[in-house]
Amino acid sequence: MNERRIPVGPGGIFTRRTAITGTLAAVGAAWIATGLTGCSVSGAAAGVTPLAFWHLLSGGDGIRMSELVDRANEGNPDFQAKQTVLTWGAPYYTKLAMASAGGRAPDVAIMHASRVPGYAPGGLLDPWDTDLLAEFDVGEADFPEIVWEKGFFGDNLYSIALDVHPFILMYDKDMAAEAGILGPDDRLIEMTSPEQFLEAGRAMQQVTGVHGVSFGYLNDGAQLWRLWYTFYLQMGGSIDLPEGGVMEIDEDLAVAAFEFIKQILDDEIATSQGDYATAVAEFAGGNSGMFFTGVWELPTAQNAEINVGAMPIPTLFGTPAAYADSHSFVLPHQDNPDEQARRDVYKFVSDILKSSVDWAGAGHVPTYLPVTEDPVFATLDPQSEYVDITEIVNYDPVAWFTGSGSDFQNVFGQNLQPVLLSGADPLQGIQAFRRDIDTLLSKPSPV
Repeated sequence: MNERRIPVGPGGIFTRRTAITGTLAAVGAAWIATGLTGCSVSGAAAGVTPLAFWHLLSGGDGIRMSELVDRANEGNPDFQAKQTVLTWGAPYYTKLAMASAGGRAPDVAIMHASRVPGYAPGGLLDPWDTDLLAEFDVGEADFPEIVWEKGFFGDNLYSIALDVHPFILMYDKDMAAEAGILGPDDRLIEMTSPEQFLEAGRAMQQVTGVHGVSFGYLNDGAQLWRLWYTFYLQMGGSIDLPEGGVMEIDEDLAVAAFEFIKQILDDEIATSQGDYATAVAEFAGGNSGMFFTGVWELPTAQNAEINVGAMPIPTLFGTPAAYADSHSFVLPHQDNPDEQARRDVYKFVSDILKSSVDWAGAGHVPTYLPVTEDPVFATLDPQSEYVDITEIVNYDPVAWFTGSGSDFQNVFGQNLQPVLLSGADPLQGIQAFRRDIDTLLSKPSPV
C-alpha cells in the first residue's frame, strides 16, 4: 500500500457537529442515495446478521483484507460481513463523515489512528466497550503500550489498531555484503551517527554505480514529512499543536534535521530531485542499495526478487524514534445500533486481529501481541527484523487537521520542498510552515 497521493483538507469533514441535522445531514443523505454499496448488507441468509464494513485498502492490502474477512465469515455462521472499498484519502474520510452524520454509518470501518482526533470529539465515532472487548480476548495487555494508548481520546477507546505501518530503511543484503556493511548476523551493520550513515551510503553507491540510497519526495509532502520527522524526533525534538494556540517546535533542531537530509541528497548518495515512483523503481531495479520507504513497499521489493532486509531507520542522533501510523478499527456513530450486530462486530474484529499474521505479508507490523510473539512470526523475513519498532513509533502531532492523507503533511511539503530544490534557507521554510499551522490552530475543528 502506497499511502500518499490524494490530498485532503480540513474540508474533508464538511461542517461542525452542531450542524449535523442540517447541511451535512442533507449532503450525507443525498450522497447515500446515489446507491453506494456497504451501507447495508443484502443477500444475507435468514437468521444471519449482516455487517457493513468500510475500508480504504486496495491493491495487495485489499486482497489480504478480503481473505481475512472471508475467513471471519466462514468461522462465524451467525454473521456475514460485506466490504465496501472507497478511494484512499479525501473521498474516504469525507464519505465516512457524511455517512455518520446522515444516519447511515457502516457497522465498522478502518481509519488511520492519526485521523481519530478529528472525528471522535464531534461525535462521529462511538467508543468501544472495553469489557465487551475482553470477552473476545482483546485488551490492553494484548497491544504495545504506545499503540493501545493512541486509541484513546479522553477516557474512551475509539480505535483498535490492526497494525503499525512505519517508515523504515530497506536494503539489499547482497549489495550490502559487497559494500562491506553487512554484519555476521546477515543484517546491516549498526550505525549510530550521521557520519556512519553517509559513509554506508557512499559504499553502496560504489557497488551500484548510480546511487547508494533511494528517496523520493517531489510533490509528496507526506514522504518529506516522514523522513524529516524521524530525524527531528531522533534529535530530541517534539511538536505540540495546542488548540487556539501556536505551534511549539524547536527551530534549531528542525533546521538541523533538514541539513542532514540535504547531505544525503547530494546526487551521489541519493538524487537531489527524485519522486516516489522513481525511488521505488530505482531500488527495485538494483540502482541503489538502500531505500527510505514505508513497510507497504516490502511486497514490491520481494516481487523484484531482491534479497531484502529491513529495519527501523538507524538511530543516528541519540533518541530511537520512528514515524508511523496504524490502520485501526472504529465504530462510526449510529444513533440506535442493533445490539446483536454491534456484538458481532466485536467478534469480527477479534477474529481479524487473531489472524493478522497473514496481514504481515503486506509488510505491516501486526499489533496484536499474541500474533507477533508466536514462534511462527519469527520465521517471517524480514518482518521479524523490525517488529520491535512498535516500541519507538510516533504518530502525527495531535490536532483536528493532522494525520495520514491530511493537508498538514501537504503544507509541510509546500513550505519545505523549496529548501531541497533551490537551496532556500531551512529556517525560512520552517517558519513559513509554522505560520500556516498557526492559522489552522486559530480555527475551530469543523466537527
